[in-house]
Amino acid sequence: MSKRYSDLWKSQKWKKLRQNLFRLQKRVYKAVRAGDRKKARSLQKLILKSRAAQLLAVRQVTQLNKGKRTAGIDGLSSLNYRQRMELVETLNHYGHDWKHSGLREIPIPKKNGKIRMLKIPTINDRAWQCLIKFALEPAHEAGFSKDSYGFRTGRCAQDVQKRLFNHLKSDKNGITKRVIELDIKKCFDRISHTSIMERVIAPTSIKTGIFRCLKAGVNLEFPEFPEFLEQGTPQGGVVSPLLANIALDGIEDIHTSLRYADDMVFILKPKDNATKILDKVKVFLAERGMEISEEKTKLTKATDGFNFLGWNFRVQKNGKFRSIPSEENHRNIRKKIKAVVNNSNYGAKVKAEKLASIVRGWRNYHNSCDMSSARDSLWFMRNTAHRKFLKEKKVSRYRANELCKKAFPKVGYKQNQHVNVRGTKSPYDGDLVYWSQRNSRLYSNATSEALKKQSHSCGYCGLRFTEDEDVHLHHIDENHDNWSKKNLLAVHRSCHQQLHWSQKDT
Repeated sequence: MSKRYSDLWKSQKWKKLRQNLFRLQKRVYKAVRAGDRKKARSLQKLILKSRAAQLLAVRQVTQLNKGKRTAGIDGLSSLNYRQRMELVETLNHYGHDWKHSGLREIPIPKKNGKIRMLKIPTINDRAWQCLIKFALEPAHEAGFSKDSYGFRTGRCAQDVQKRLFNHLKSDKNGITKRVIELDIKKCFDRISHTSIMERVIAPTSIKTGIFRCLKAGVNLEFPEFPEFLEQGTPQGGVVSPLLANIALDGIEDIHTSLRYADDMVFILKPKDNATKILDKVKVFLAERGMEISEEKTKLTKATDGFNFLGWNFRVQKNGKFRSIPSEENHRNIRKKIKAVVNNSNYGAKVKAEKLASIVRGWRNYHNSCDMSSARDSLWFMRNTAHRKFLKEKKVSRYRANELCKKAFPKVGYKQNQHVNVRGTKSPYDGDLVYWSQRNSRLYSNATSEALKKQSHSCGYCGLRFTEDEDVHLHHIDENHDNWSKKNLLAVHRSCHQQLHWSQKDT
């Protein structure tokens, strides 16, 4: 029986399913852009009933999402093939009348010593939320601000970095400007449910499910404060970042600004009145149940520098704009590297593999800023790793050197090289050539070369790459030490899994 379900799941034509879903999403996007919300809502109902969307939602939360192994209150951390197919049927029968389960709460320490509560839905609820997101996202992408970047398909933190450069560079008189670093007090916990429901573009059936989803995350510890029962979107939900973006959309229009989820900066010219701008922000947030954190919101001269999204931005005395990894970001990467190097459960080879992933990811994130300050930091960490490797039996000095080269891969950087997303463009506009080429620019070295060789298309399914799924490098001969260009194939993460079905299911 399990073999039958396994074959049924693996035999799904995922390429065709993705094309079918995207075709519907593109029609939703175009309907909202044209002002025909009635048509958009009808198409959203079709997505909810679409077999392609249901299968892809289950695959997303059980195979692709980074938190796929996190259990909800039901204790389930994974689903076998039979359970996946049963969940698809459940979504098909109850998608319009979904009953949301409670949430598992996981305390996460914050850097200020306080605790943030992560609220995790069950796998079933995450699949339903993913299905709802398929319907909601293209409708709202049609109207989202061009200055909003966080948790949006096709956009990334590097867009914010480049936009700040464009606002603060020397020919824009960045040396005379100031920046308001805005902090919203407990944003995800305070967003008004009414505010979200008023702004969601969806048919009544989907809105009802969203309302139940929001109510599953309310705080029942303080019944004497009834307003708490009408606030908050659970952090940890698949659809929560999108709902937060829906509630906050429009705040960018108050003044020249950049927003990444609930993190935001306003850019002020010498004559701009910071108090008036903040007063407008307070009114905007109050309508949505939120407020400014007065102690964390700061007005800073661009020449004094400020931290944002893991970078420190500053306009130097000569007027030139400079961005480097922030001190906190440096501390975090050193902490991650140290944890791997000192872990006695790993051998030198495993440590090198894990370090390579961490270091490459960190360098890629910062490859559009000045990384000269990172050289000394990583040099000391590399030396520490080298000493640890040498302590192992059968690890010679030559072998330790080779492992360190693998553990600390070099990734080139060039300040402000990132190319911004163009205006209000969205992946749902159907311009696949633009989006696949833009997505390819986010990768470097061997991956970038493979993408160019394959004309920015997946080497397995043939579809163009978009930002919603990672690009993986597949070693054709399965020898991960063979990095010759002929042996590398750029594929979707899900396609990479299909290429290795013989291995243990991920």
